[in-house]
Amino acid sequence: MSKLTFGYLYDFRNPPQWRRPWEQLYAETLDVIAETEALGFQGAWLPEHHLAEDGYLPSPLVALAAVAARTKTMRIGTGIALAPLYNPVRFAEDAALVDILSNGRLDLGLAIGYRKRETDAMGVDFTKRGARFDEFLEIVTRLWAGETVDFAGKHFQIEGAQVRPPVSRGGIPLYLGGFAEKALERVARYAQGYVGSPDVCDMYVEKLREQGKDPASARIRVTGLTVVVARDPEAAMAELAPHFLHVNNSYSEWNAEDQALGMHGMKVKTLEEYKASGDLQILTPEAAIAMFKKMQARMPLEHFMMAMPAGLPPERFLHYARDFAQDVLPAFA
Repeated sequence: MSKLTFGYLYDFRNPPQWRRPWEQLYAETLDVIAETEALGFQGAWLPEHHLAEDGYLPSPLVALAAVAARTKTMRIGTGIALAPLYNPVRFAEDAALVDILSNGRLDLGLAIGYRKRETDAMGVDFTKRGARFDEFLEIVTRLWAGETVDFAGKHFQIEGAQVRPPVSRGGIPLYLGGFAEKALERVARYAQGYVGSPDVCDMYVEKLREQGKDPASARIRVTGLTVVVARDPEAAMAELAPHFLHVNNSYSEWNAEDQALGMHGMKVKTLEEYKASGDLQILTPEAAIAMFKKMQARMPLEHFMMAMPAGLPPERFLHYARDFAQDVLPAFA
């Protein structure tokens, strides 16, 4: 059983109802990330979306360079970056620099995305993003391995590409997300691990077996972005539900705009509907430890990712992080 570590996702949202100056929001969030490292958390993950009214982080690698400068030991990375929106050579170069700045602490979570208006804004064909992703993965992994890459594909034509300065460890770990069978085949073929829902972990292990890889090599990072540990769950629900509701409703609106893929069942809710839905899972420390240990027994779980919800003041977020560090982390030391 691999050691289980914990971290948070930071999306740098700034909703109108809790709006702060953008410079303040980014500075305070970087302070929070540094403080979670001091508390013993071992991951800080930055996602990517575009065209969001609340300013959802559009450029994770740029922000990760700042995170690298503020931290020393924790793993940092994308959770997730939208790979089809990038030129693979430029992405490989930028990621290599962040890896150097972080002294080899970068892990990359990647997926194809589901929001059509994002691909439209970037001039990418939404229907071709899976094939584009496959070419992207071949190119970046070869570049990080130190190859000089010539590539003639349907989506990218490259001659003499290199990454300089190089990735000193010969590669950057990839954790791919997704739910469909094709996505899990891609994880098994290209990645060091899977990031996402525990519901598809069995399929990931089976895809490793189908490709002749050792199922024991499976590495899983679960995104529990609506899981909170609190000593007083009732009080925590009253405080946190409005912030997580904003996240739920913005995702639900994106789902409705294009009948987006991968987010079926989400819908806009009132605050009372959301509190009653069970979508926000607030656990006592004892219940959380039991849940995490059960997950460890069921799958090769190496990391559990929670989230700093939109608009929550930094000190209130750190209140919950400190309780988690004191009450839960020692059970997984």
